[in-house]
Amino acid sequence: MKVNIYYGGRGLIDDPTLYVLEKITKVLDELRVTVERYNLYEDKRAITVLPKTLKDADGIILAASVEWFGIGGFLQQFLDACWLYGDKDKIARTYMLPVVMATTYGEREAEYSLIRAWEMLGGVPGEGLCAYVDNHVEFETNAQFSLMIEKKAENFYRMISKKAVAFPNSSMEVKKTVLRSSNLSLTPQESEQLSEYVSNDNYVKKQKEDIEELASLFKGMLGEGDEADDYITRLQEHFFPMDGLKAVFRLDLIDENSSLVIEINEDQLNCYRGTVEQADVTAKVKTSVFEEVLNGTKSFQSAFMSGDLSAQGNFKILRNFDTIFRFQNK
Repeated sequence: MKVNIYYGGRGLIDDPTLYVLEKITKVLDELRVTVERYNLYEDKRAITVLPKTLKDADGIILAASVEWFGIGGFLQQFLDACWLYGDKDKIARTYMLPVVMATTYGEREAEYSLIRAWEMLGGVPGEGLCAYVDNHVEFETNAQFSLMIEKKAENFYRMISKKAVAFPNSSMEVKKTVLRSSNLSLTPQESEQLSEYVSNDNYVKKQKEDIEELASLFKGMLGEGDEADDYITRLQEHFFPMDGLKAVFRLDLIDENSSLVIEINEDQLNCYRGTVEQADVTAKVKTSVFEEVLNGTKSFQSAFMSGDLSAQGNFKILRNFDTIFRFQNK
């Protein structure tokens, strides 16, 4: 069994939707379900080809973060692409779990929008999971909420495994008589580009790795490798171990098009230039801002709060950065 997650939020580290998805993923992993997550904000240009990824999924999770109004543009683009390019026969056999976390009014309306959209596409929606979250820390530490999320994930698994049948709904009749999805006539070259290359995760990943390798090579030829070593040296010099802490940070240095990986295993520190698929905290930062952090003129947390640094992942681990790396203020 395979379940795809399509996350339509902005990847903010305090987004409660990310916490819910992590809990659901953990439950499905324990049930031996293959789970693959697509963060729509990471590759906006590929949203139109994502319906191709539905072909091997038994169920999907549509996850929205309501920050001011509705499900947001990324998830709407994905649903538009499903209507225009998706395989309707495959969608008709695909179950959908809507997950909506709101920091403002409108979680019920957003959940209903996802359910109606999936019904019009011909799919089978399940019982949704939605909530208003005023304080994400209190929400994430509430044991009863955690249990409720786990139960929802288990029910979704049962729905797929038992191939539950839904009652007929009027949306299907409206689709037959009124709604018409356009059939695009694509050239063989366009079809190949859409289906074989752009939607091929392995191909895209390989291209990114080749670009990073070439960037590192040219930086070394231009004598820019010393600066990278300087970052690692300064992190090692100001490292203060924390008992029981195991974490992986990936810092994407935007203007260098490279990443700095920081692996911490209690009193052991490993820093290197490269990439890692799974990190507890992934941050995007300009080198000028990172220099301020290393110089002690700005803390990692204050850079995140001011918007100079964007991050996603485990919020608690992010806050530990300034504890395990202590830089002298100037």
